[in-house]
Amino acid sequence: MLLEEFNSTGRDDAIAAVKPALGIARWIDAIVDGRPYASVEALSAAALSAAAPLAEAELDGALAHHPRIGAKVDGASAEAAHSRREQPSVDEATAVALAEGNRAYEERFDRVFLVRAAGRSAQDILALLHERLGHTPEQELAVVDQQLREIAALRLAAAIQPAAAG
Repeated sequence: MLLEEFNSTGRDDAIAAVKPALGIARWIDAIVDGRPYASVEALSAAALSAAAPLAEAELDGALAHHPRIGAKVDGASAEAAHSRREQPSVDEATAVALAEGNRAYEERFDRVFLVRAAGRSAQDILALLHERLGHTPEQELAVVDQQLREIAALRLAAAIQPAAAG
């Protein structure tokens, strides 16, 4: 969808356009109600702060749709397509290490490990996973919120295209 269309479309269509990127009703409402946006960059920036902070239950609900880092993602859902596009290729040894790290993270924090994978190597992600295992639950909750926002901003920028040149 073009930005100018997103800015002028009806509320239901605007919600449908951003829902795959955001997935949290309060966050979606804040972004849709913030229209119009002067640029895709302004829209992405709004996603980084809108509805802040997200409640733990909101984060947990959003994480239910995120696959484990390093796992092969099948299916035709928007989330599966995003994950395949964003996650770096992972060799067998790194896949095993990520699987072990994911299990340790889930045991520690009772949620899936979430990280903005776009632009990061599998080794960088693995290092971040190990670093974050040392966080307190409160520290980690703040990091998860920020990572979810970074992922959403990237996905919004992919879903809402700049105005047509003309």
